[in-house]
Amino acid sequence: MSPEEPTNTTPDAKGEKFFTAPLVIVFVTIFIDLIGFGMVIPILPFYAGNDQFRATPFEIGMLFSVYSWMQFFFSPILGQLSDRYGRRPILFISLLGSAAGYFVLGIAWTLPLVFLGRIIGGITGGSISTAQAYIADVTTKENRAKGMGLFGAAFGLGFILGPALAGILSKYGIHVPFYCAGILSFVNAIALYFVLPESLKPELRLHSSKKKGKIAETFESLANPNFRNITIVYFLLVTAFSIMTAAFVLFTQFTFGYDAEQNGYLFAYVGVIAIVMQGAVFGVAAKKIGEYKLAIIGCVLLTISLFVIPYASPAFGGLAGLLFATALLAVGNALATPALTSIASKNAAENEQGRAMGVMQSGASLARAIGPTIGGVLLNNSLNKVDRFTVFRTYWAAAAIMFVALLMAIYLARTVREKVAV
Repeated sequence: MSPEEPTNTTPDAKGEKFFTAPLVIVFVTIFIDLIGFGMVIPILPFYAGNDQFRATPFEIGMLFSVYSWMQFFFSPILGQLSDRYGRRPILFISLLGSAAGYFVLGIAWTLPLVFLGRIIGGITGGSISTAQAYIADVTTKENRAKGMGLFGAAFGLGFILGPALAGILSKYGIHVPFYCAGILSFVNAIALYFVLPESLKPELRLHSSKKKGKIAETFESLANPNFRNITIVYFLLVTAFSIMTAAFVLFTQFTFGYDAEQNGYLFAYVGVIAIVMQGAVFGVAAKKIGEYKLAIIGCVLLTISLFVIPYASPAFGGLAGLLFATALLAVGNALATPALTSIASKNAAENEQGRAMGVMQSGASLARAIGPTIGGVLLNNSLNKVDRFTVFRTYWAAAAIMFVALLMAIYLARTVREKVAV
């Protein structure tokens, strides 16, 4: 595959241009990839539950869970492969795999084939961690936080446009969004093949290739106590956030009587805040006060928001109260998530960025598999319905998990000295 020449990055260069061509290309790659991913999320329950497949609620939940389980096992492996063979081929293969998974979903005529499509998508879903490693390759440590913030903005923008596109395309057939997502991923892969340069320097790639090929070695990054603690904080954050995500639609439906369209507006509102925070605010704030402090601030806001969201109701705060609480949630996540990712990147060796990001995203995938399960159990009462008590215990459980993450983030800030200027 060509071009093979690594990008010219000088880690200590002063006044380095941030918006380089490779960074812009990766931004577009992530954005398109997340549009496809976002298109599947809102349509999958309706698709699997239709008269053709007749999936039960449990089976629909497993369709979401199996994707995250596959990512949990395979993201660090793909990350390690990107350290050995380069970012570009792994990104290319991941995007082709995503396209295949979407097409299998679209042509499926039995429920097992729907599961197969999700499994394929999860196994090859390493484009996220590999793209993060690419950003780490093409940015200096000084600009690393800004690059991860830009990554988060692409993530948020894709999640805004994806569900909206799925709603429009589903009018032409329940299969159409999957075909569109598959075409987007395939075109994305072809474009990446021809225009994206390799970012991993040959000497680093060769050094990585000397390592043993054991799966257990994938988790060597966790031997670094700083990286291990950061990964634990990130895992707890994603678990708490996933509980909220699984419960949010049922909460607003029960409390406010909102339908899918109104919930779509709420998710778009959260996404817009995330884009503004991560794309415009986070990079500047990270340079002024540092990623560790931003992680703490983000964890504080997330803990508060998860605690107060269940109080929002037509009788207490109304829509304004709900918008305020969800704004706190969006801002907190937009600060804490890229801060932790940037800190983790700085605590990993330069030739092991792919493996480190893969391990971190693998933990996040595990959290996304566990969180909705916890949320589903806590939301159900003895009649398998939602009530005020189950709403409070679900969100307060998420707040408690987030509070533990906050305590760990404070501990990290007090005991770990950043090795580079932020």
